Amino acid sequence: MAAPVGRLLTGVLSCRALALRASVAGCRGLASAPGSAGSPWRLHGAVCLKRPAVVSQSKTAIQQEVDELLQQIDLEKSFYSDHELQLMKDAERLRRKQSDLYDSDDEEEQDIVMAQDLEDTWEQKWKQMKLAPRVTEADEKNDRTSLNRKLENNLVLLVKEKIGSEDIWMFPQIEWAAGETMRQTAERALSNLSDDRIETHFLGNAPCGFYKYKFPKTMRNEDIVGAKVFFFKALLKGKSSLTNKKKGDYVWVYKEELKDYLKPAYLLEVNKFVIEI
Repeated sequence: MAAPVGRLLTGVLSCRALALRASVAGCRGLASAPGSAGSPWRLHGAVCLKRPAVVSQSKTAIQQEVDELLQQIDLEKSFYSDHELQLMKDAERLRRKQSDLYDSDDEEEQDIVMAQDLEDTWEQKWKQMKLAPRVTEADEKNDRTSLNRKLENNLVLLVKEKIGSEDIWMFPQIEWAAGETMRQTAERALSNLSDDRIETHFLGNAPCGFYKYKFPKTMRNEDIVGAKVFFFKALLKGKSSLTNKKKGDYVWVYKEELKDYLKPAYLLEVNKFVIEI
């Protein structure tokens, strides 16, 4: 009985070893498949570059009503501030001075800056302050190439690229090069837009979206069918100048304006990760 059992165990171990080698070989094949030269799909890295809102959004009617209610509740439950207490003391001192029984010897003679005088000074400074407009000149001219527009909205960058004979709006993208990570490809897509460095902050190393499309028939052959695009998110940290793009070949738009530029299928995928908050 020992010999058959030994052969059985040997057979099981051999099968497991073969299965393990096959599994490892399969994993290696899957890992190397995207970068293989024989794939008819070209890999592209794209970046969703967002300029965050500059000012807070305007309140709706219901938000304004709730805000006023909360302020009234806070006022009713609050204690007097030091300034309010000083106003009361000044009012009491003034009442005593106007009284027939007032004796100036009871108080030290000194120049006193009353709380009301401070309020008058603050009021004058407030009247001299000029608030920056929420609606800018770029808004009035509908200049979508300017970053100084729609200050209360998040804006994203779109560029116009020529694919075949057609001009198509999309996020900045570029083809993957061997040795790069997909994030590095997306970073290179941005750097190609300007000779000056664009200050950005990428949000992670993993893509936030994916889109696949076929090239025009004139560009297709046995080796090339289309492109697989991996999107990455990034935040704009300062002003940017797209020196390598002509004015009119790029726009800064908020989410509701994307439909004016992007194709429906592309827009459907983009709306999954472009969030207006």
